Amino acid sequence: MEEKLRFNEPWILQRADPYVYQHEGWYYFTASVPAYDRIVLRRSKNLAMLKDAEEVTVWEKHESGPMSEHIWAPELHYIQGKWYIYFAGGEKDDVWKIRPYVLECQGQDPLEDSWIEKGKMQRADDDEFSFEAFSLDATVFEDAGKNYFVWAEKTGVGKQISNLYIAELESPCKLKTVQVLLTTPDYDWERVGFWVNEGPGVIKKGNKIFLTYSASETGVDYCIGMLTAESGTDLLDPLSWKKERQPVLKTSEKHGIYGPGHNSFTKDEDGNDIMVYHARTEANIEGNPLYNPNRHAHLMQVNWDEADRPLFSYE
Repeated sequence: MEEKLRFNEPWILQRADPYVYQHEGWYYFTASVPAYDRIVLRRSKNLAMLKDAEEVTVWEKHESGPMSEHIWAPELHYIQGKWYIYFAGGEKDDVWKIRPYVLECQGQDPLEDSWIEKGKMQRADDDEFSFEAFSLDATVFEDAGKNYFVWAEKTGVGKQISNLYIAELESPCKLKTVQVLLTTPDYDWERVGFWVNEGPGVIKKGNKIFLTYSASETGVDYCIGMLTAESGTDLLDPLSWKKERQPVLKTSEKHGIYGPGHNSFTKDEDGNDIMVYHARTEANIEGNPLYNPNRHAHLMQVNWDEADRPLFSYE
């Protein structure tokens, strides 16, 4: 008997930065694990049953050097006939030297077949900036026959600012174009604790592309903002995107959901749009929020208004 989806309550415990990918009748799930030391995958024919699916470790961090600390926010993508995992990692001797890396599967079964390291994500030949500073949370989406790469990278001096950048992909492991600044923390709700835009996720409806992202520090003030663009336009032109003035999802004490963020999107078996996000169930966090394990994966059904804009609600 298939289990029914339950919304806006802990679904998969202690899995932050949850990512669900659909491919040929299967749902695949990955996320950051509390120890930040490995990449795990699970799959199921049924979205709800992912929570009970066997979890397989497909890669573990290095003992030293690049990819040896802070293994964060993996995403699984199927591009040009192959599986890829994008993730961020630091170095044991420099734990905040966070950079984006790529794994490539050597077969068509991402849980059973071997993965090889393709190294650090490569920037375009004439790009002097991308991935030179703290960079993470990469996602990939397609529009009008082109693949785009969106990621967060810090810039500035002192207390650095995390912006979102976009570029076209030349290959799954290399950018074709120089980075373009997509959004920077403009508003007060993006500047609590740290000035942060990160965790991009993409959902489409009709001719519209909606890009959600997370803002502020990772405690109760963590929340989700959104940009909108039209399919087929120049997505590397920042003026093609419109940014919402207010967050589209934030903490709700009434519902016991604190610090929602770092979401992805999928569809249920009936084709309904589903947001996958992490959140906490307590307002008071013990210790450093980054190392408190109680960010749990949640599901939310996405509704649409008359103008085909997504509505995110806990009700």
